[in-house]
Amino acid sequence: MHMNIPRNIFRDDHEAFRETVRRFFEREWLPHLEKWYEAGEVDKAAWAKAGTEGLLCPTLPEEYGGGGGDFLHAAVVSEEIARLGAGASFGLHSDIVAPYIANLGTEAQKQRWLPDVCSGKSILAIAMTEPSAGSDLKSIRTTAVREGGHYRINGAKTFITNGSLCDLAVVVCKTDPEAGARGVSLIVVEADREGFRKGRKLRKVGLHAQDTTELFFDDVRVPVENLLGEENRGFTYLMQNLPQERLLIAVNAAARLEAMLDQTIEYVKSRRAFGQTVWDFQNTRFRLADIKAQAVAVRTLVDHYMYQHMTRGLTPEEAAIAKLHSTEALGRCVDEMLQLHGGYGYMLEYPIARAFVDARVTRIYGGSNEIMREIIARAL
Repeated sequence: MHMNIPRNIFRDDHEAFRETVRRFFEREWLPHLEKWYEAGEVDKAAWAKAGTEGLLCPTLPEEYGGGGGDFLHAAVVSEEIARLGAGASFGLHSDIVAPYIANLGTEAQKQRWLPDVCSGKSILAIAMTEPSAGSDLKSIRTTAVREGGHYRINGAKTFITNGSLCDLAVVVCKTDPEAGARGVSLIVVEADREGFRKGRKLRKVGLHAQDTTELFFDDVRVPVENLLGEENRGFTYLMQNLPQERLLIAVNAAARLEAMLDQTIEYVKSRRAFGQTVWDFQNTRFRLADIKAQAVAVRTLVDHYMYQHMTRGLTPEEAAIAKLHSTEALGRCVDEMLQLHGGYGYMLEYPIARAFVDARVTRIYGGSNEIMREIIARAL
């Protein structure tokens, strides 16, 4: 490892958990990754193994099958996935969607859904983005009309991570279409409900082992007991969770940048050109020095904000700074490092090529970086 950045935010139990996570991915994940890239999704059996090992929902209470840990346990899983380029969408399942059920659900809802979520038997998705509404959540058109003891849901969602694998989807819909942001609700929809249809797997630039699909809701009847929290308060709930989601994107970006720097240094020291190694050219060393400086800045920033999140929670502005700075740095630096690999850098079997295509979406999802700049600017 070439980073050598002292990190004092993790306790011994976090580092012991890291060893478990790393061994699991090296043993159960890496040998199958090529197959999953081709298939466009990870086997459900691998999710179940992750659940058995305690890698899913590390922050959820133990009484529901979770790990009973804190945010830094979730960060450990995110970092190890990023380091190995493992392509798993565990973070969305465990740290973004599951907390909606854990924090907003009734006791009956939690008992009904969370044990299978923690074991990997039920895979979660959040159906938020629509063909005509991405970062602008107020503009969603999917409706849920109350009819006695049921809601009738109609609409279409797109770019849904875990869309083809999901057993449960938290659907963001309008229960009061005239009220804008004040008319949004969160409703859990089981994948086997009549009228709920999974569309084609979308072909993406990167993240090829993560299934991303369209979802369609045609008169899907769901009992009112599937409403999460209060009706028409969904927008508030989504806004409360966004800082942690954006911080996790930053956590992933920091670890990915460090891993790619390590691999690039190893590569240029072994690759020969014009009678010397690529490392021997001053241009190579200077570019890698710049990248090291960027990686240290990103790591320092992200660790600082992880500590703040653990002690008091992050403000929207702080989360936006973490996501903006880390993902922009990752994009620039991975492009530079791909160049240092020459033609091999353009081959997808090389980790740097996969890091290059995977990194691009980090500036889009979780709220585009243009939205991050707007949030930061508003606080100036």
